[in-house]
Amino acid sequence: MEKTIRIQKPTTFDDSITHSEIDAHQPFASSTFQNDNEIYIVVQHQYLCLLPSKSSLHIHGKITKDDCVAAVTVTKLINMAVCHLFEKVRYGLNGVEIDRNRNVGITSTMKKYVSLSPGQEYSLENTGWLSGDKELTDAAENFNVVLPFNYVLGFAEDDRRVIVNAKHELILTRSNTNLNAEIQASATENFKITLNKIEWLLPYIKLADKPKIQLLNYIAKDLAISMSFRFWETYVYPMLLSTTRHTWSVKTSTQLEKPRYVVLGFQIARRNEPLRNASVFNHCRIRDVKLFLNSQCYPYGNMNLDIYNNQYAILYDMYIWFQMTSYNKEAEPFLSKREFMNRAPLIVIDCSKQNETLKTGPVDIRLEFDSSIAFPPHTSAYCMILHHRIVKYNPISRTVKKFV
Repeated sequence: MEKTIRIQKPTTFDDSITHSEIDAHQPFASSTFQNDNEIYIVVQHQYLCLLPSKSSLHIHGKITKDDCVAAVTVTKLINMAVCHLFEKVRYGLNGVEIDRNRNVGITSTMKKYVSLSPGQEYSLENTGWLSGDKELTDAAENFNVVLPFNYVLGFAEDDRRVIVNAKHELILTRSNTNLNAEIQASATENFKITLNKIEWLLPYIKLADKPKIQLLNYIAKDLAISMSFRFWETYVYPMLLSTTRHTWSVKTSTQLEKPRYVVLGFQIARRNEPLRNASVFNHCRIRDVKLFLNSQCYPYGNMNLDIYNNQYAILYDMYIWFQMTSYNKEAEPFLSKREFMNRAPLIVIDCSKQNETLKTGPVDIRLEFDSSIAFPPHTSAYCMILHHRIVKYNPISRTVKKFV
């Protein structure tokens, strides 16, 4: 109401940034893009203001038969196929790793399923996210995507400030197989995915005189600049026993790394299987899931799911609530209730509210879950933990410290 009656307020314009441009940085000349290779991209322009949170990866490639010439006939790339081509992504400042993503395909797919909203649908295809019957390649089987940094690293989603006077390093590790990036109508076709170009599109910011002087005066004091974000960490239970109940001791964490959210997903015989889509999850007729942080339990009550009888409203409600509590906004779920169950029946557990007993000492993270029937053979479980990470860097002495 106050803004409504403040007629004396003058019109102002934000001219603090005078210029912004995006430069493309290439990997070292010795880098190759084959399976198991590491791809290094280093930005040495330490005297400039860079905005890595708005950066992206530009990737161009082609899928062919294994002779690198003939076009494939029964093979196509799946949703988030580009992420499945990489096993690990690491980002560092001044030689210190501050964020990483292991098992990039699974982690990024799980995170985006719970974070995206329907309003982003038309822009998603350019990132490699496919819905419905859309295809990533053209008639000649070429693909070309721009993958935003916030699709693969947590710091790019949460810390959106410029970074000054620092050396930036990006290390991409290719997966040892391309099987998780595609799906085939039959397993008789040998294929090859060739990456022709990988470049890091990084925004450069130029400031107006007044904010530039203020920034330089602050930097001259060499005070520690803090960066805080949510770190994505995924753990894999590669093959569950064929029983109806499981207990999984995931890890023991420090105080800072204790979970704020845990996302649990299951896949039945999808890993390294050319006939199965590795970006789709299975519900496995799950009946109940409990997360234990030491002795504290989330959720407190039993879920009592019965998926075959359409009793999974609680599961979908937990999925919706993630956006409301994590991003403090009205929920806009990307998947409808039916799509959620068919494509990504993920169990999203909010454990951000914790009592005093969890504020001292290490925290044991344990999952207990049971299903209506025994888990099928070759069922894998994925546990993605979102926890806080704090990094501080000094722009003059160029020291970087991680607080864990």
